[in-house]
Amino acid sequence: MQISTRGSGPPLVLIHGWAMHSDLFGRLLDRLAAHRTLHLVDLPGHGRSRDDTSPLDLETCVQVIADATPPAPWLGWSLGGLFALHAALSWPAQVPALAMLCSTPRFVRAPDWPRGMDVEIFRRFEADLRQDVHATIERFLALETLGCETARGNVRELRQHAFLHGDPAPAALTEGLHLLENTDLRARLPTLTVPSLWIGARRDRLVDPRAVASAAALTPMARHVQLDSGHAPFLTHAEALAEVVAGFLVDANATHPVRGRRDDVSVRGEPVEP
Repeated sequence: MQISTRGSGPPLVLIHGWAMHSDLFGRLLDRLAAHRTLHLVDLPGHGRSRDDTSPLDLETCVQVIADATPPAPWLGWSLGGLFALHAALSWPAQVPALAMLCSTPRFVRAPDWPRGMDVEIFRRFEADLRQDVHATIERFLALETLGCETARGNVRELRQHAFLHGDPAPAALTEGLHLLENTDLRARLPTLTVPSLWIGARRDRLVDPRAVASAAALTPMARHVQLDSGHAPFLTHAEALAEVVAGFLVDANATHPVRGRRDDVSVRGEPVEP
């Protein structure tokens, strides 16, 4: 697994989403690297780690990342949030603070989790991968920018960088879909012992921002923020996102409201709906 470093200052680990790689964080990296040493993870089968055939499972990947990085806050976007959350739950000494960007402990809808995604979305993607990996990722890029006022330009920008290192490995893509479909860490949220930041996006059409708010409400020492963006806020709201993350990291050792609700903030958008 390839983990590159950039910037100077206290460390911060960043983990990308499904079918993506660390370069996609783009403008966010420019802003955070001025004050932080960024450890940029490319998960197995993705980006610079495309030839890494290690299994894409939470325990294996988190152990490798933890062994290769110093104790540091972890930020996970979308699928990457599952790895970051698992690490913070399992090794709080290694991960003293957690930032979840457009990510939830469970992605699939359930009777007690009504704002999750329809499981058929994941199954359709898996079926499409067997036909055409590149075209399937192209469709996913369009979903990531759906709802944004500048969606067409955002898709072009994502497309320019998404395939920089070639198509992700098909096996890793399938394993990632299985993680998204089957992982449920909700029951462990009350046991989280480190400060956490939950960032939702009002225009997100993949991860319902209300699900992000619900997860924050289940988590001790949680801070919840909502951006007026789509699923990839680092494309359109990099400055606001960097400010939110940097502010949280500065305050990460402070005591936050136990259930997060009184700390809810909407950044350049509509009022937060928990």
